[in-house]
Amino acid sequence: MAFTRTHIGIAAGAGILVVGVFVGYLWWLSNQGPVLARSDDHDPLTGLPVSIKMNPLRDRSTEKAANKFLREIRDDALSKWEHDYHKKYAHYICDSEAQHPLLSWELVEWEEAGPLIVLHYRGKREANAGPGQAGIDQDLFTVTVARKGGELLVTKYDANY
Repeated sequence: MAFTRTHIGIAAGAGILVVGVFVGYLWWLSNQGPVLARSDDHDPLTGLPVSIKMNPLRDRSTEKAANKFLREIRDDALSKWEHDYHKKYAHYICDSEAQHPLLSWELVEWEEAGPLIVLHYRGKREANAGPGQAGIDQDLFTVTVARKGGELLVTKYDANY
Protein backbone atom coordinates (compact mmCIF):
# COMPACT_ATOMS: atom_id res chain seq x y z
CA MET A 1 0.00 0.00 0.00
CA ALA A 2 1.44 3.33 -1.01
CA PHE A 3 1.17 6.37 1.20
CA THR A 4 0.00 9.54 -0.43
CA ARG A 5 0.91 13.07 0.53
CA THR A 6 -2.47 13.35 2.24
CA HIS A 7 -1.75 10.33 4.44
CA ILE A 8 1.68 11.65 5.38
CA GLY A 9 0.22 15.11 6.06
CA ILE A 10 -2.49 13.69 8.34
CA ALA A 11 0.05 11.56 10.23
CA ALA A 12 2.47 14.49 10.64
CA GLY A 13 -0.36 16.80 11.75
CA ALA A 14 -1.58 14.27 14.30
CA GLY A 15 1.96 13.79 15.62
CA ILE A 16 2.49 17.54 15.92
CA LEU A 17 -0.87 17.88 17.69
CA VAL A 18 -0.01 15.15 20.22
CA VAL A 19 3.43 16.67 20.92
CA GLY A 20 1.87 20.14 21.18
CA VAL A 21 -0.73 18.99 23.69
CA PHE A 22 1.95 17.23 25.75
CA VAL A 23 4.24 20.29 25.77
CA GLY A 24 1.26 22.50 26.64
CA TYR A 25 0.37 20.23 29.57
CA LEU A 26 3.97 20.36 30.84
CA TRP A 27 3.95 24.15 30.52
CA TRP A 28 0.66 24.32 32.44
CA LEU A 29 2.05 22.03 35.18
CA SER A 30 5.18 24.13 35.55
CA ASN A 31 3.04 27.21 36.29
CA GLN A 32 0.98 25.48 39.02
CA GLY A 33 1.64 25.34 42.76
CA PRO A 34 2.91 22.30 44.65
CA VAL A 35 -0.60 20.97 45.34
CA LEU A 36 -2.76 20.39 42.28
CA ALA A 37 -5.90 19.17 44.06
CA ARG A 38 -7.26 18.39 47.50
CA SER A 39 -10.14 16.01 48.11
CA ASP A 40 -13.43 17.48 49.26
CA ASP A 41 -13.57 14.89 52.05
CA HIS A 42 -11.71 15.84 55.22
CA ASP A 43 -10.65 13.76 58.19
CA PRO A 44 -13.10 14.63 60.99
CA LEU A 45 -10.39 14.62 63.69
CA THR A 46 -7.59 16.55 62.02
CA GLY A 47 -9.45 18.54 59.38
CA LEU A 48 -6.84 17.53 56.80
CA PRO A 49 -8.00 16.43 53.36
CA VAL A 50 -8.27 12.68 52.90
CA SER A 51 -6.03 12.85 49.84
CA ILE A 52 -4.05 15.40 47.87
CA LYS A 53 -2.59 15.33 44.39
CA MET A 54 0.91 16.79 44.25
CA ASN A 55 2.43 18.47 41.22
CA PRO A 56 5.11 16.14 39.80
CA LEU A 57 7.08 19.19 38.59
CA ARG A 58 7.08 21.02 41.97
CA ASP A 59 10.22 22.35 43.59
CA ARG A 60 11.12 19.62 46.07
CA SER A 61 13.74 21.62 47.99
CA THR A 62 11.27 22.23 50.84
CA GLU A 63 10.56 18.52 51.17
CA LYS A 64 14.29 17.73 51.01
CA ALA A 65 14.99 20.14 53.89
CA ALA A 66 12.19 18.57 55.95
CA ASN A 67 13.36 15.02 55.13
CA LYS A 68 16.93 15.91 56.11
CA PHE A 69 15.64 17.23 59.44
CA LEU A 70 13.55 14.09 60.02
CA ARG A 71 16.58 11.88 59.37
CA GLU A 72 18.63 14.03 61.78
CA ILE A 73 16.13 13.66 64.63
CA ARG A 74 16.05 9.93 64.00
CA ASP A 75 19.86 9.90 64.26
CA ASP A 76 19.85 12.19 67.36
CA ALA A 77 21.73 14.99 65.59
CA LEU A 78 19.93 18.16 66.62
CA SER A 79 23.01 19.97 67.88
CA LYS A 80 22.30 23.01 65.70
CA TRP A 81 18.98 23.49 67.54
CA GLU A 82 20.68 23.48 70.92
CA HIS A 83 20.83 27.22 71.44
CA ASP A 84 18.48 29.71 73.06
CA TYR A 85 15.05 28.30 73.80
CA HIS A 86 15.49 25.33 71.45
CA LYS A 87 17.92 23.56 73.79
CA LYS A 88 15.28 22.00 76.06
CA TYR A 89 12.97 21.37 73.11
CA ALA A 90 15.75 19.63 71.15
CA HIS A 91 16.48 17.36 74.11
CA TYR A 92 12.76 16.61 74.49
CA ILE A 93 12.45 15.73 70.79
CA CYS A 94 15.55 13.52 70.85
CA ASP A 95 14.40 11.70 73.99
CA SER A 96 10.90 11.19 72.59
CA GLU A 97 12.24 10.02 69.25
CA ALA A 98 14.52 7.53 71.03
CA GLN A 99 11.50 6.07 72.84
CA HIS A 100 9.23 6.09 69.78
CA PRO A 101 11.45 6.06 66.68
CA LEU A 102 10.02 7.29 63.42
CA LEU A 103 10.12 4.42 60.93
CA SER A 104 8.61 6.05 57.85
CA TRP A 105 6.65 9.13 56.84
CA GLU A 106 4.40 10.32 54.04
CA LEU A 107 3.45 13.87 53.07
CA VAL A 108 -0.31 14.35 53.46
CA GLU A 109 -0.75 18.15 53.26
CA TRP A 110 1.19 21.23 52.20
CA GLU A 111 0.24 24.69 53.51
CA GLU A 112 1.87 27.96 52.55
CA ALA A 113 1.44 30.66 55.17
CA GLY A 114 3.40 33.70 54.04
CA PRO A 115 7.13 33.01 54.35
CA LEU A 116 6.47 29.71 56.12
CA ILE A 117 5.62 26.36 54.58
CA VAL A 118 3.92 23.86 56.87
CA LEU A 119 4.26 20.23 55.79
CA HIS A 120 1.90 17.74 57.42
CA TYR A 121 3.08 14.14 57.51
CA ARG A 122 1.60 10.80 58.50
CA GLY A 123 4.29 8.77 60.19
CA LYS A 124 4.74 5.26 61.49
CA ARG A 125 6.45 4.83 64.85
CA GLU A 126 7.37 1.94 67.08
CA ALA A 127 4.85 1.68 69.88
CA ASN A 128 5.81 0.55 73.34
CA ALA A 129 2.51 -0.71 74.72
CA GLY A 130 4.26 -2.90 77.25
CA PRO A 131 6.70 -5.74 77.56
CA GLY A 132 6.33 -8.08 74.64
CA GLN A 133 3.64 -5.90 73.03
CA ALA A 134 5.64 -3.86 70.55
CA GLY A 135 3.69 -2.62 67.58
CA ILE A 136 3.34 0.18 65.07
CA ASP A 137 1.51 3.45 65.69
CA GLN A 138 0.44 5.91 63.00
CA ASP A 139 0.31 9.55 63.92
CA LEU A 140 0.39 12.99 62.34
CA PHE A 141 3.19 15.49 62.77
CA THR A 142 4.16 18.78 61.17
CA VAL A 143 7.41 20.30 60.01
CA THR A 144 7.52 24.07 59.46
CA VAL A 145 10.09 25.31 56.97
CA ALA A 146 11.11 28.94 56.41
CA ARG A 147 13.23 30.48 53.67
CA LYS A 148 15.99 32.56 55.23
CA GLY A 149 18.66 34.10 53.05
CA GLY A 150 17.91 31.80 50.14
CA GLU A 151 18.24 28.74 52.37
CA LEU A 152 15.42 26.53 53.64
CA LEU A 153 15.52 25.98 57.40
CA VAL A 154 13.27 23.92 59.62
CA THR A 155 11.92 26.26 62.29
CA LYS A 156 9.41 24.03 64.07
CA TYR A 157 8.63 20.35 64.57
CA ASP A 158 5.36 19.40 66.18
CA ALA A 159 4.51 15.79 67.07
CA ASN A 160 2.42 14.02 69.66
CA TYR A 161 4.15 11.13 71.41
